Amino acid sequence: MTAARPAARTRPGLPPIPALLLAMLSIQGGAAFAKTLFPTLGAAGTTTVRVTLAAALLTLVLRPRLRQLTRADWAAIVPYGAALGLMNLAFYEALRFLPLGLAVTLEFIGPLTLSLILSRRAIDVAWVLLAALGIALISPLGELLTGGAHAPVPATGIGLALLAGAFWALYILAGGAVGRRVPGTTGVVGGMIVAALITLPFGVAEAGTRLLAPGTLLLGLGVAVLSSALPYTLEMRALRAIPARIFGVMMSVEPAIAALSGLLFLGERLGPAQWAALVCVIAASAGINLTGKAAPHGEPDPVN
Repeated sequence: MTAARPAARTRPGLPPIPALLLAMLSIQGGAAFAKTLFPTLGAAGTTTVRVTLAAALLTLVLRPRLRQLTRADWAAIVPYGAALGLMNLAFYEALRFLPLGLAVTLEFIGPLTLSLILSRRAIDVAWVLLAALGIALISPLGELLTGGAHAPVPATGIGLALLAGAFWALYILAGGAVGRRVPGTTGVVGGMIVAALITLPFGVAEAGTRLLAPGTLLLGLGVAVLSSALPYTLEMRALRAIPARIFGVMMSVEPAIAALSGLLFLGERLGPAQWAALVCVIAASAGINLTGKAAPHGEPDPVN
């Protein structure tokens, strides 16, 4: 009689909550790192390097079956990738004018508004009004109410961050269509390739041949790993282990992590009104995830 073999030991992975926290730290650390490239490449050039190298990394690692995609598949993927590329462009342009924490805070308004539109529940109106209070506190009105202790926040930066949030909402909607049509990660990689093609003309116009400098490519690779490859892997692991609602609540603290990253890596300090705005948006995001039926932004974060 042959003795039974002991069961093979599975290598324990990182628990979902720490994995998600590490993903958010990686994303916001990558965004802070990317901002240091602006003097060399500009915001558009940095976006192009980051998105293009991220697309190359995901293609090498995930090996998508792009040749099997039909014309109808690409008809769904192209809007998804376009939203992703334009979202990154708008967000990085916003970082020229805003501290990282404020840019991420304002960007969250897009998914929050989408939550309200999709749910149409009365309680969600309260959460969106709370987020609107956050916007008001970031605006010149907020500085006026708190005595103007800090320099006014540029309206251009506010507009660009809100535009990034609008593209984020479009990305969520388009991503749902891609996910229903294209199985696995092929649609995601296809969308990233489209995003790279969308951002390329802007990057070339701003940075030209500086995009191809070896040092620039190496730094851009670091941004791509921190902002895309590593957090995407960690977030997918977390999504498989925890409910989407809990995922969404956890993601709600990302503006705070962005503010801390801006403080630690870039020396960006927020005023009292700006911290209050950040708390308002975090509370609104967490509330809409806890009380709503679904969290439309409970997906891997494609941005920073």
